[in-house]
Amino acid sequence: MTRHLSNEGIEAAAMLEKLGVEAVRIELPFRLNHVNCFMAENEQGWTVIDAGLNNDNTRALWERKLDGKKVTDLLVTHYHPDHFGYVGGLQEKTGAKVWMTEVDAQAGMAAWADPFLESIPGNYRTSGIPEEQSMQMTQNTEEFKPLVSPLPQIGEYLTEGDLVQIGRFDYRVIFTPGHSDGMICFYNEEQKTLFSADHILPKITPNISYWFHGNADPLASYLDSLKKVRELDAEFVIPSHGKPFYDANQRIDELLAHHDERLDETLETIKKPLSIIGACENLFQRPLTVHEMRFAVGETLAHLENLRHRQECTREMVDGIWLYEKV
Repeated sequence: MTRHLSNEGIEAAAMLEKLGVEAVRIELPFRLNHVNCFMAENEQGWTVIDAGLNNDNTRALWERKLDGKKVTDLLVTHYHPDHFGYVGGLQEKTGAKVWMTEVDAQAGMAAWADPFLESIPGNYRTSGIPEEQSMQMTQNTEEFKPLVSPLPQIGEYLTEGDLVQIGRFDYRVIFTPGHSDGMICFYNEEQKTLFSADHILPKITPNISYWFHGNADPLASYLDSLKKVRELDAEFVIPSHGKPFYDANQRIDELLAHHDERLDETLETIKKPLSIIGACENLFQRPLTVHEMRFAVGETLAHLENLRHRQECTREMVDGIWLYEKV
């Protein structure tokens, strides 16, 4: 198992203090019940990494944390609502410049806009999802609209290799697509420290989903990104969910092994032709909320599409529903 910090995070707190970084834990109304955002001061003012959902709890927390502080920069690791949601609102309050990748900036602008929302029911129909369940899942997506509004004005796009100052050190931008198409991490070589965002988490496996748009094989990208970060041999990892931990490579090896196993399980479940929802129900044999079902379907589809791109399974539309079958 990954070695976690002892003494209730005392070592982690000391390391964050050395880095000049303060973790800001923001509660979330999901089973994954929090997101870690960060704030750090330099000569120009304060930098904030990610912002949480735009809701009363988040707004009140940032009001307390940033009271009287000059915020110059908002760094966004990716466009998912628990990271991106309050960025626009915080930008309006502080006047800070927002930085993120162009890929995820475009995704964030489109993900809750009408053209994409209107496409969801048709995609769920081809997945074999019953109409009532499809309507509930579509509505669940639509309910995020106020939690990501207003959308931010993006000041600069971050690209691979850019240097950003976070607290006392400069960090290199590492492009790590998979969890989202434009996901980034921040790495400091001197301290062997990685802000891993949702790319590497200490206890749970990051959700890798295909959302019927963007990168056609996000799981392949994720596995490549894990191997890329493995080359850094990061010692101290600061994730967006869970507590900081040591030894990135041990956790990366666990995640690679998990997806190898999950691909085998997915292949096993489609020995006979099966819809996306059929495969999903075989792979996730536990009660799921509507929100969790959206992610389970997306993750199942990402594994199915990865197998199809590897030519280990086929996909055929029968009566308006995609069926996958092991070769």
